[in-house]
Formats: sequence, C-alpha cells, structure tokens
Amino acid sequence: MRSAKISRKTRETGVDIRLTLEGSGNTDINTGISFLDHMLNSFAKHAQFDLSVSAAGDVSVDDHHTVEDVGIALGSALAKALGDKKGIARFGDARVPMDEALATVAVDISGRSYLVFEAQFSGVKVGDLSTQMAKHFFESLANNAGITLHMHVSGENDHHKIEALFKAFGVAMRRASKVSGTEVPSTKGVL
Repeated sequence: MRSAKISRKTRETGVDIRLTLEGSGNTDINTGISFLDHMLNSFAKHAQFDLSVSAAGDVSVDDHHTVEDVGIALGSALAKALGDKKGIARFGDARVPMDEALATVAVDISGRSYLVFEAQFSGVKVGDLSTQMAKHFFESLANNAGITLHMHVSGENDHHKIEALFKAFGVAMRRASKVSGTEVPSTKGVL
C-alpha cells in the first residue's frame, strides 16, 4: 500500500494528512474552510484515494495560510506515498465538464514542479474560499509533490469551474499514479 502521513505545524496553522493511493475515495476532511473541504472530497473521490485532512488555522484573518499549508502538506503526502515511482504511468490527463464549465488537467509526476494555471474567476469568493486561492493551492501542492501540472478551465460559474478543476486533477492523478509496470518511467532511470 502506498500511503503517507504528514504533519505540518506553523505559528499560523496545524495540518495533519493521511493519504492512501490504493483507496476507494473515502474521506474525513475538516480544514475550517467548508468549500475547500468540498473540493478535497471531490478530488479524493475522483482520484479514488483515501484522504484524511485535519487543519486548524488563522481563518479569522483570512483563508490564505490554511489553504497554502493544506496544499503544501497534501503535496508532501503525494510525494511520500509515490515513493521511488517505480512502475507508475507517470502521465495522466482528464477533461471534466461540470454544467457549463470544462476543466482540462494534465499531470507529469516528473520530480520537477511546475504549474500552468489558466482560469479567470468573476467573483472574489465561492462560499468561504477566496477564488484567487485556487491557483495558490495547486501551486503549493505542485511545488511540494514535485509534479508538473497544467490546468485550464472555461465557463461562467466560479463554483463549477473550481470544482471541475479539482475533479479533473483527481482523475489525472489516479491515471498518472497507477502502477502498470516495474521500471521507473524515465530514460534517466529516476524521477
């Protein structure tokens, strides 16, 4: 079983994550930001990862530190659970519609972090999540997971656009992390 436990404690937040890649989408998530909880549930369900997230942060200030640190911790958990990456597919992509919104996500579990994020939001918030934090979450995650991540979404409804991104990311990660061989999928021999 590829799994990881990560704890991240700062003066601003405390985050505990348990992740199992060979799961069935079971979740136990409480970040103090309801819309982020909803997005993480959607991600785990479509990735078919088991995910537990407990976060306490200074949400009375705003959502920035909590979202950032959950992204950092989840990225670290993904990197740890993937281990030496032997046999993984490495690449994964998905196109996910949600009503009028369409998200396209491509992942390379390369050991090199990079984010391309093409999305525009019309509102400042969806529920209790700042829309600008969607990009920052994935940037924090990609940097700590060591993955290259290309994300694009079009549509009108900010809720639909963000949710489509999280779902597409889940599907793409499920495909990229699937074990289908015994070798590290790289001409270098390491990722």
